[in-house]
Amino acid sequence: MNSLLATYANVIGEDIVDHLTQLSRPLRGMKVVHVNSTRQGGGVAEILNWLIPLQRELGMEAHWEVIQGQNEFYQCTKQFHNALQGNAAIINQVSLKEYEQTNCQFAEKHGALLQDADVVFIHDPQPAASIKYFPKRKGKWIWRCHVDASHPYRPVWRYLSKIVSDFDASIFSLADFSQMLPHPVYLIPPSIDPLSEKNVELSEDEIRNVCLQHNIDPKRPIMLQVSRFDRFKDPLGVIEAYRLATAFIPTLQLVLAGSGADDDPEGAVVLAEVQTAAREDADIHILLLPPDAHRTINALQRAADFVLQKSLKEGFGLTVAEAMWKAKPVIGGDTGGIRLQIIDHHTGFLVNSPEGAALRIRYLLHHRQHLLEMGAKAREFVRQNFLITRHLREYLTLMVGLVHQAEYSHG
Repeated sequence: MNSLLATYANVIGEDIVDHLTQLSRPLRGMKVVHVNSTRQGGGVAEILNWLIPLQRELGMEAHWEVIQGQNEFYQCTKQFHNALQGNAAIINQVSLKEYEQTNCQFAEKHGALLQDADVVFIHDPQPAASIKYFPKRKGKWIWRCHVDASHPYRPVWRYLSKIVSDFDASIFSLADFSQMLPHPVYLIPPSIDPLSEKNVELSEDEIRNVCLQHNIDPKRPIMLQVSRFDRFKDPLGVIEAYRLATAFIPTLQLVLAGSGADDDPEGAVVLAEVQTAAREDADIHILLLPPDAHRTINALQRAADFVLQKSLKEGFGLTVAEAMWKAKPVIGGDTGGIRLQIIDHHTGFLVNSPEGAALRIRYLLHHRQHLLEMGAKAREFVRQNFLITRHLREYLTLMVGLVHQAEYSHG
């Protein structure tokens, strides 16, 4: 067994690793390319950091390319992101022209690699238009949508759907997120890597030192939300829930931890709003962490009594699975991919308001045994459903199916 896969066998069992090895045999030697818009910040970059080495170890020639543009490009694609999640967005022709020109430049720069690839995964809208510049492409192109596109703003979706329709297949995280498209649509939830810096076991000393470094008292109750500073993550609603809960638990501390992302121009504005809302409360800790602060986030999740992900919209929410893997119950927004992870009253609680979150906070801190039982259920649920090995298996199955379909059609 290969060294990297052997380490996963210790977590998920040798049978699953053997299955991955067998499933990948028809794909060995194939050129696989993933394209997204950032190497740091956000769940897509994290998943690719784990997935690419595993695909290489299984014998594929796996590449990861990043599309980069000017500010106008990122403003446009942020509007795409918001519109896919249902917000009205008016995107002017100047922005659309910049979007298409950036994709054209990316296609020119990476033309040889993309033209000859056997399978290309295009992640989210940012690099999607690059497909237009490869009318005679060799391989299969797959559009991977990581956001909740269940009720997109229709004028923007009409524009994007014309682009996406040219792909050979699409992947969504949940059935509720998918749209009707003229090609096969697959459902593959995201995942976490149990061996990554963000999820490996840590010593009690390291956990305690991280808390003290950020002026967090490890002896008092800690509630934590880890996310980008994005309005859809509702950090202001988390602060409101915390303030309601402190009426019953005055020793409670709130930690809002996150980092910026290269492709999110709104992050600084939201962070400023959060800092304004939290000022003069020494028990609200707002931590703007570097994108590679994985062990710090790991330690914070392990130090927390429970974790929030009070999103208003959420494609999946990797931080939910991360916290559950650490045996923490999660209080999450009743939306999107959070519903797929939190079994209400069993692995955590689903809520729709700050008031609802405050009630669940109070319950967990007053019922410690139930908190521990929910945490144990949460970890096992992630082990069975949301580890990277399951994610990889489903990608391999999809790739084998598309490749064999191509061979059959040409045969």
